[in-house]
Amino acid sequence: MNLPERGPDQVRIGIAIEVPEPFATQLQDARARFGDPLARSIPPHVTLLGPTVLDPAGLDAARAHLAAVAATAAPFQVHLRGSATFRPISPVVFIQVVEGIAECEHLERTIRTGPLAQELRFNYHPHVTVAHEVPDAALDAAFDEMATYEARFEVAGFSLYEHGDDGVWRPEQVFPLTADAGTATGS
Repeated sequence: MNLPERGPDQVRIGIAIEVPEPFATQLQDARARFGDPLARSIPPHVTLLGPTVLDPAGLDAARAHLAAVAATAAPFQVHLRGSATFRPISPVVFIQVVEGIAECEHLERTIRTGPLAQELRFNYHPHVTVAHEVPDAALDAAFDEMATYEARFEVAGFSLYEHGDDGVWRPEQVFPLTADAGTATGS
């Protein structure tokens, strides 16, 4: 995982949609089965903003920005189905988001403004990782085994995660999506 360096007083955050139970346990167990060493450190999620370093003073501005973004979006459905890969660009196998793409793209684009503005390393593509930087045989197994995986759930909010000194990503705050479906922007 490509993590930005952080100073002793800084925090490393990420913004993501949490995958709910029972799907979270299913996907985390699958990631562990494929030998991914980060399986227990990264809860299953759809990334909206990748690892980002902030000074403590910037965290309050980021939280206010995230609350404002959440207020402009309505809850929506996500449908995960089937496996795909970023190979040969990146050694990743993931579960595809086949419904809820536009809503994820809108949230990602809106979150990545103001105090969280930044350039992307790769084009944004909503997904749930199930194998990352493991041997090719494990990537092949993940691709084959997860080809028929399917899950549906409602997204009622997104979470701010902090990356602990122990290497674990933990949700620290949920930002509920509070707009009505008819008045939400970008939907």
